Amino acid sequence: MAWILVVAAGLFEVAMALCLKGSKGFTEPLPSAGFLVFAVTSFGLLSLALKNLDVGTAYAVWVGIGAVGTATLGMLLLGDEVSALKIAALAFILVGVVGLNLAGGGGH
Repeated sequence: MAWILVVAAGLFEVAMALCLKGSKGFTEPLPSAGFLVFAVTSFGLLSLALKNLDVGTAYAVWVGIGAVGTATLGMLLLGDEVSALKIAALAFILVGVVGLNLAGGGGH
């Protein structure tokens, strides 16, 4: 259950980042409000997950989901530059997150 919370928190982090971009420096009300809601939800879910998981591993997974998800959607939906190096770097993040999970630190 705790890992489901971390994954959900990571997905809310992606939504938070996309709203932050859309807020245009907090000048657009709807994306600004979305940023706040998604940020609180993401941190709240991560906080609940940390009751049962090691902080380093859970945080790395949360950040990894947020980074890879945001970068991928930025390239697919927002016109961010796509390059082989960016895709390789994102793959390394995924490998690192999987490696941390395999190394242990899954919980108490």
